[in-house]
Amino acid sequence: MAQDTSTSPASSALPPLLASLWVLLEAHRSAFRQERPYQRMVALVFGSLVAVARHTVTQLLLMLGLTDADWSAWYRLFSIPRLNYDALTRCFLQETLAEVAETEPYVAVVDGVQVPRHSRRMPGTAWLKNPRTPPWKPGAWRAQRFVHLAGLLPRVLGYSRALPLRWEPAFPEKAVRPAGMVARREWEAAHTAIGWLREQLDVAGRAAQRLLILGDGGYDVADLWRTLPARVILLTRTARNRALYALPTPETRRGAPRKYGERARTPAAWLAERTGWQRVTLEVRGRQVPVRYRAEGPFVVRKAATQPVFLLVVPGIDRQHRRLRRDPTYWLVSAVWQDDQWVLPLPAAEVLAWAWQRWEVEVCHRELKSGFGLGEMQCWGVISTVLATQWQAWLYGVLVLAGYRTWGLTGSPFTPPARWWGGAPRWSLGTLWRGYRQALWGTSDFRALWTGTGDTWRTKATWIAGIQNLLAGSLRV
Repeated sequence: MAQDTSTSPASSALPPLLASLWVLLEAHRSAFRQERPYQRMVALVFGSLVAVARHTVTQLLLMLGLTDADWSAWYRLFSIPRLNYDALTRCFLQETLAEVAETEPYVAVVDGVQVPRHSRRMPGTAWLKNPRTPPWKPGAWRAQRFVHLAGLLPRVLGYSRALPLRWEPAFPEKAVRPAGMVARREWEAAHTAIGWLREQLDVAGRAAQRLLILGDGGYDVADLWRTLPARVILLTRTARNRALYALPTPETRRGAPRKYGERARTPAAWLAERTGWQRVTLEVRGRQVPVRYRAEGPFVVRKAATQPVFLLVVPGIDRQHRRLRRDPTYWLVSAVWQDDQWVLPLPAAEVLAWAWQRWEVEVCHRELKSGFGLGEMQCWGVISTVLATQWQAWLYGVLVLAGYRTWGLTGSPFTPPARWWGGAPRWSLGTLWRGYRQALWGTSDFRALWTGTGDTWRTKATWIAGIQNLLAGSLRV
């Protein structure tokens, strides 16, 4: 593959979206020891943008026109491997820091995600609970389990975006694990990812910046509370019957001091209180949402007495006439020691506003699996089966961050392809992919192939032949 490094594409007249993408790709050059693997990675990035079939390495190469080439070197990007994932994630984190002020907390989400597989011999696969089955009849499927650490962009009009920072494998004990593949529980992989992020913030000169981690109820684990890294704020959903204890009172008796006080109310018991509730209006996805809440504590949980927590209770809504229903939610947030007492690490309204944005990581998972082809790469070795999935998640983050730098969070020069809807205030991921393809293909002078009845089909022959050639190349085997 001939290399021409005399002129950087970023210096030429590129469309703004591609120019932002190229700057981001060049910022990750240090993750590759040689120039050729880096250029192959860049080619796969642009092949992913125009892929119309499965996002395998083979299909990406077919979209690039390499139908008669030797594909071995491309697969060695992930099997040898030719890229350093730790360096890749460090570079990407540095790029996200430019979007978050040091005076504001850096907000991230941890969440478990399963990548469905079909092989019973693929490394890392195990029988896991199928999330697609109903709760009253759970089923099993073959999948690999990862823990996703995603950074959240600053809120604008109640909107945010999740950017994948790390994908930590969390393979269970019963998974297919060749020599060297370690089994970890989900909270252990999350602990590793959180520690990595805190360490990287310190290395970047942001030791004083607060780190807020959001998680669902699966991370309300005593071992995670007890081993939480310093200068990390953890906010997790909790069960309605979670056992909480008051802080122990000082005593003069002999022996070891007590770790727990009296048993406190369960989170659901606070819903019966008539007084002590506070109100706040949160901006969520372009609309004002009134929220009623209460903050109680500090408390401690069993086996984690060294880390007090506060309880946030948000009652539900049941309005039949408006078809609006929302179940009560309960949150635990780690307390901080300030002025000789335990206090909330952030204002309760700020904590709840970010808790609402935790759903962005679910949006990220849906797009990665349904439209971006996460897990479709046919790289099934001990190293490549993990690295190929991690690379696809990194690519998604780079593409979204480039779109954010070009369009912002709520603006987009493209309108939906329909007359009956003017589009949402925030651009969708489908709009972002269309923007990339238009920038690559230069289709600003779009001509419709079907214009109703008429006798001008001979003039359309070249357009139809072009589309047929594109489909033939993408489906060639």
